[in-house]
Amino acid sequence: MKIVRNKSEYHKQTAERMEKHFVVPQWSVRQKLALAGRILGIEGHDSGLAGQLSARAERPGTYYMLRFGLGLEEASPDNLLLVDDDLNVLEGDGMPNPSNRFHLWIYRAKPQVRSIMHTHPPHVSALSMVGVPLAAAHMDTSLFHDDCAWLPEWPGTPIGDEEGRLISEAIGDKRAILLAHHGQLAACVTIEEAAVLSIFIERAAKLQLMAMSAGTIKAVDPTLAKEAHDYRLKERAIGATFYYYARRTLRYDPDVALFEPVAAATANTQRQQMTSG
Repeated sequence: MKIVRNKSEYHKQTAERMEKHFVVPQWSVRQKLALAGRILGIEGHDSGLAGQLSARAERPGTYYMLRFGLGLEEASPDNLLLVDDDLNVLEGDGMPNPSNRFHLWIYRAKPQVRSIMHTHPPHVSALSMVGVPLAAAHMDTSLFHDDCAWLPEWPGTPIGDEEGRLISEAIGDKRAILLAHHGQLAACVTIEEAAVLSIFIERAAKLQLMAMSAGTIKAVDPTLAKEAHDYRLKERAIGATFYYYARRTLRYDPDVALFEPVAAATANTQRQQMTSG
């Protein structure tokens, strides 16, 4: 007997199964932020020392940031800096990237945001130079449907407060923003979400440039795009996607021991203590 159910039932069923089966490691904030840097470096987001990663730390008004002078793929839990709300270093050696100042403006404007990632990958950078916003016209890029802002003018090197004000106002209530003549930024509720959006906006820009060279991009039905957007951004799906990219990155990483999940590390320490006792 053929059974035809309302699609909403399948969305509910899928969410329940993801909750049960999508189990990811329990990394610390430092580990996840460092992993995000290594993932983005491997995925082609490096541009010398340009680009920044940050996340709210455990203490209010403090943030973890990559030390200025290191590339994305050099990030590790032990070389991240802890800074205050004026980029003064509280823990760690070195200095934060001065451009992280505009992160602070976004954190103040969007208290729900826990992590910000800003990079200059090649296809995003190319698209940012032609004066058009991101077109979310494919299922894989539906994460950005009505969720990617566009800053059409370049305000200059973003180390001052004016650039922070402009970017924080331009992103509004969106998760992502395409910055003209500059790059991309994702400001999200989790490190995992910020990393996944950063990966996929580069894919979206590449697809858009390819499509523009072949003809006119055809818009998708906004109702279906909204459905796909919400489906792709389920927390468990984002977590599993981040874990996939983490596995790819760590498979050949000599520093894999730095990213042993917190729970596993605690268990190993307890076993060692019991053995030595």
